[in-house]
Amino acid sequence: MNYRNLSEQEETIGRAIVNASFTVHKSLGPGLLEKVYEVCLSHELRKKGFGVKRQVSLPIVYDGIEFKEGLKLDLLINNLVIVELKAVEIVNPVWESQIISHLKLTDLNLGYLINFNVPLIKNRIRRYRN
Repeated sequence: MNYRNLSEQEETIGRAIVNASFTVHKSLGPGLLEKVYEVCLSHELRKKGFGVKRQVSLPIVYDGIEFKEGLKLDLLINNLVIVELKAVEIVNPVWESQIISHLKLTDLNLGYLINFNVPLIKNRIRRYRN
């Protein structure tokens, strides 16, 4: 695949997302609602000085028309990196399509799919490139 090069800022954000995910998971463990992890991960990233937007509406633009019933991004960090959060036992392959679609629709380069409902968080942090 021919990925665009990531900027130093995108790489820095990516490292911060992974580190904050470890911090949140170590503190809370698995088994909570997705919203809890979203709030806490947002807090950890803001503490590090990052701009975090939650539940960002992403309209679908097609044929010159903007459809408001688009998609929602769980987190958007510094308007550069997308984070989709899950707290489930069984990973659904459609979530990979979701993050890839989000990256294509936003024309952003980097996204993460993180599932907090696991004993070891390192096994459920997936990085995606556009």
